[in-house]
Amino acid sequence: MKPFVIGVAGGSGSGKTTVVSHIIEAVGNENLVLLQHDSYYRDLKHIPFEERVKQNYDHPSALESELMIRHVNALLNGYSIKVPIYDFNNHVRSDVYNEYTPMPIILLDGILIFYEKELRDLMDIKIFVDTDDDLRLLRRLKRDIQERNRSVDSVLNQYEKFVRPMHLEFVEPTKRYADIIIPHGGQNKAALEIVNSFITEKVSHISTNLNVQKKTEVATDVPKKM
Repeated sequence: MKPFVIGVAGGSGSGKTTVVSHIIEAVGNENLVLLQHDSYYRDLKHIPFEERVKQNYDHPSALESELMIRHVNALLNGYSIKVPIYDFNNHVRSDVYNEYTPMPIILLDGILIFYEKELRDLMDIKIFVDTDDDLRLLRRLKRDIQERNRSVDSVLNQYEKFVRPMHLEFVEPTKRYADIIIPHGGQNKAALEIVNSFITEKVSHISTNLNVQKKTEVATDVPKKM
């Protein structure tokens, strides 16, 4: 039985990480592979750092989505993958990778994962985390200052120039593709419980089928008595 693919999208700072964490807690880390779209930012080693910081990282073209699509297909067909590790401070990929093997659940996380039709078509369920703009901005400020050593001015300038217009053009419209919309982000406990219950049931179903398949294979391999 092929893995079950879950997509979690939503604007920057919407609370996707909280929703993803709830899903991981519900199904168990040992049952899933988490692929984050942010890992697939294109490597900009070939241009000076001064030019890298001026790039629009909220446009779909900034991400190598075609590689993510190949990786999801590889996992679906039983192959291991090597996922890039991205350095957000220098806007380049590391020389090392994270290696993942197929699991019953493939969890995809990113603001633009619903924008790519070929990627969208690989998902069994699509969840959009919907949060007010002002709250998303505050969360992005906190994250970029604490985790990426950015200044307040640089975060606000990027938000005004790139983040907000790209959200309106490329992220917000993809809400229509969602099977489930979670309003108020990761703080919506009722919605999270419903999502977790549904996904846990799916994982249980997949695990049961896998166990039956393994038992069948073992039984088939038992040598017949002479």
